[in-house]
Amino acid sequence: MHARFAPVRDCFHDLLASGRETGAALTIWYDGQPVVDLTGGSRSGHGPGGEPWLPDSLVNVYSVGKPVAALCLLLLVDRGTVDLDAPVDRYWPEFHTPATVRQVLSHTAGLPAFPVPRPAAAIADWALLTGDLAAADPEWAPGTVAGEHAWSYGHLVGEVVRRVDGRSVGRFLAEEIADRWQLDLAFGLTEADQLRCADLRYGDPGWPTRALGEPGSLRARALGNPAGGLDLAVLNSPLWRSAEIPAVNLHATAPGLARLYAGLLAGGVLDGVRLFSPELVAEATRVQYDGPDLVLDRDARWTLGMQWEPDGSWGMGGIGGSSAWADPERGYTFAYATAHLAEHDRVDELVEVLHSVL
Repeated sequence: MHARFAPVRDCFHDLLASGRETGAALTIWYDGQPVVDLTGGSRSGHGPGGEPWLPDSLVNVYSVGKPVAALCLLLLVDRGTVDLDAPVDRYWPEFHTPATVRQVLSHTAGLPAFPVPRPAAAIADWALLTGDLAAADPEWAPGTVAGEHAWSYGHLVGEVVRRVDGRSVGRFLAEEIADRWQLDLAFGLTEADQLRCADLRYGDPGWPTRALGEPGSLRARALGNPAGGLDLAVLNSPLWRSAEIPAVNLHATAPGLARLYAGLLAGGVLDGVRLFSPELVAEATRVQYDGPDLVLDRDARWTLGMQWEPDGSWGMGGIGGSSAWADPERGYTFAYATAHLAEHDRVDELVEVLHSVL
């Protein structure tokens, strides 16, 4: 690591020493090169004596995976096989909601929650959950307002990919993006890759209640169905790790995420391999919606799969603390992957130090 970034390393180590972090990885690229690559803590739980976090340790990063799912569909847009402004039912005839592909990608389609209550076992039943979405009535007129499609996003995006291409979104990601850009991330892990997983753990026992929000709220419905998405017994199980729930169960390394954003920041090319046209990257990272988000309960700026921040950066944070994004103005990409489910103050502190260095 370049000496210039030593304060970032020190901040990372301070988080671990204080107990505010118990297992995580941090990777930063600057000016097209990796400059920070750190791991710390345990991948098997709280306290000393656990298995150490390794450079190839995978962890569930929740909504950090939403842009990754979006990029699978956007690759088909770039190839001309999907039209952003076509109605979804052009590709998925059973789909009842009159939304366009663009509205699905920008969280304005009106389907922020799965409409039928389902048990945790349903996470492995793609046909059941996509069938629920296809038959649902939207919660608002598509395109009029946004609400993060917390659990449903990956099934909406992924089913369009499957209908057009024939492959599941997990297989498409592996073969068309991850393999070609050498990214260590996946939807639906093999048994071998599950052995590399870090076990999620709560920063404090009250975290799931805070994360869900008010009982009966749109947020609670969006995050709580199917059941089990905040339950450690489910999250750390082979059922969860092998399923494809692209909105919330990307398993990734920090280097894999930072590399992905480095390729996007470079206009769609990484290590000489072009995946996306510069025009597609520009459209994908442009603000498509700016206004209230009914699930987040605050204003949000959505691109085609990412959140756009006032400083011009674009990417996504996941509930629990993982985050990945690109900052074109400052010329860096950032990826923090954590198993310690808590708030985003850890990332905020790391970024404050990084910006002071830059």
